[in-house]
Amino acid sequence: MFRRILLGCGVVAPLWWVAMDVVGSLRYPGYSYVDQTISELSAEGAPTRTFMTLVSGIPYVGLMAAFGVGVWLTAGKRRAGRLAAALLVGEAVWGMVGGIAFPMTTREAMAAGQETLRNEMHGVYGIGMPILFMLAIVFGSRLFGTQFRRYSIGTIVVLLVFGLLTALQTDAVKANEGTPWLGVIERTNAYAAMLWIAVFSGALLRAYMPGAARPLRKPALTPQRVPR
Repeated sequence: MFRRILLGCGVVAPLWWVAMDVVGSLRYPGYSYVDQTISELSAEGAPTRTFMTLVSGIPYVGLMAAFGVGVWLTAGKRRAGRLAAALLVGEAVWGMVGGIAFPMTTREAMAAGQETLRNEMHGVYGIGMPILFMLAIVFGSRLFGTQFRRYSIGTIVVLLVFGLLTALQTDAVKANEGTPWLGVIERTNAYAAMLWIAVFSGALLRAYMPGAARPLRKPALTPQRVPR
């Protein structure tokens, strides 16, 4: 039961993250859920920065840490599962620490020439998050069969395509120009990642249930040469 609770955190964590993203956007006067980035909710000087850090970020990292422990325990000797667990927790912690240490500056401040070193580092640390997450997908997909692997590959494609589309509007954000549909584009990327976590959690829960029809794939055995 304890292990199932830990694995269940993999469903609760993404649901919490998405819910707090919506709530945070409603608490920010003048913020556009459709046209503005998620990072702007926790930007330095944003009215929702404290909310997104304390109410959204910290609980999410705690839930993902619990989920990571559950994945590690369930993976057993499967190296791919343990790597996926470590990468998922590492990505969540990386995002939280980076968001606190290197927050984005508001559009207005950047357009006024008030961009800081911390804001410049925001883009640098942000590159590490999708890399860690896509590696987690690669290793996590190895625990199950072909269908889950295809879904995982599709998720990686979505992350790459919509991540690129988001990056194309970076200059417009810095200049405080219009960024139509940027919020939707970035959220398609982020929500696809959250969905993968929930699906991965559900697959692990089904595999761990007694008498599961689709157990985890056993680790491959390296053939050993028998001495004569």
